[in-house]
Amino acid sequence: MFRPSPSIFVLATCVALGFCASLQAVASFGTNPTNIQMYIYMPDKLATKPAIIVALHPCGGTGPQWYASTKLPSYADTNGFILIYPSTSNFNHCWDVQSVGSLTHGQGGDALGIISMVNYTLSKYSGDPARVFAMGGSSGAMMTNVLAGSYPDVFEAGAAFSGTAHACFAGAASATPATPNQTCQMGLEHTAADWGNFAHNSYPGYTGRRTRMMVFHGLADGLVRPQCAIEALKQWSYVLDVPWSKNVTGFPSAAYTQEIYGDGTKLQGFFGQGVGHIAPVNEPVMLKFFGLTA
Repeated sequence: MFRPSPSIFVLATCVALGFCASLQAVASFGTNPTNIQMYIYMPDKLATKPAIIVALHPCGGTGPQWYASTKLPSYADTNGFILIYPSTSNFNHCWDVQSVGSLTHGQGGDALGIISMVNYTLSKYSGDPARVFAMGGSSGAMMTNVLAGSYPDVFEAGAAFSGTAHACFAGAASATPATPNQTCQMGLEHTAADWGNFAHNSYPGYTGRRTRMMVFHGLADGLVRPQCAIEALKQWSYVLDVPWSKNVTGFPSAAYTQEIYGDGTKLQGFFGQGVGHIAPVNEPVMLKFFGLTA
C-alpha cells in the first residue's frame, strides 16, 4: 500500500495554511562579473509594490547563513517586503569592497552583481524602486557602505553593523582578516571631506538624493576597531550634509549610546559598551529607520 512521505504531509499542511515561503536560489539574474550567488525570500503575502532589502553576510558566511542569523524573514512575513541574500565564495567568502569596479558606479565588481539582483527583483515582482535598502554585518556592513557610495540612486537607506567607511579598503588586494594590510579595519583616519569625496568620486556628476545611513558598532570590537564607525559617520555626515546634533544614552538598550545627526532622519550612529564583533542586528530600530514599520 502506498504511504505518503512525511514531506508530502508538510507540503500539504503549508499549502492549506498558506505559509510556504522559503529561501530560494536564483540561477540567472543578469550581469554578474564576479560570479556571486543570489538567494531570495518571498513572503507568502507580498505587499503591493513591495520594498526590497538586500541582506549581506559577513566574512566566512553565506546568503543562507545570514538568512538564518537575523529575524528579518519574520518581519518580511508580517510586512510583505522581499529579502535578497547575495552570497560570495570569493576572497574566503568576503565581499569585494576594494576593487575599482565595486567602488565605481556601473563598472563591475561584486557591487554590480548585487545591483543586477535588485533590478531582477524589481522587474519580476513589481517592486518599489523608491524603497530599496541594504544591510549587513562585518564584511556585509562594509559592502553596505560601498553600495551607498557607488549606487545612491538605487538605495534609499542602509544599516551597517560593524563595518568600515566607503572606499576604506580601496586598492587593497582583498578585504579579509588575512589581508596583509590591515590599516583600514584598524581605524584608518581621513578628514570628513576626504571621506566624502571618495563617495562622490564613485559616481561622478551625480546630484540626486543620497542614501540615508545607520551605523552600529561595538566599543569592544577588536577585529574591526570602533574608530572605523567614527570614520564612516564622518563620511556620511559630510555626504548627507547633516552635522552631529546630540547623543542619547541607553538607546536602544542600556549598553548603547545613540548619536543623532541633524534631526536623525538621515544619519544615526550606535556605539555599544562591551559589545564585540559583530554588533547584533536590531531589526525594530533598523526597520523603523528604513520606514518599513511604524
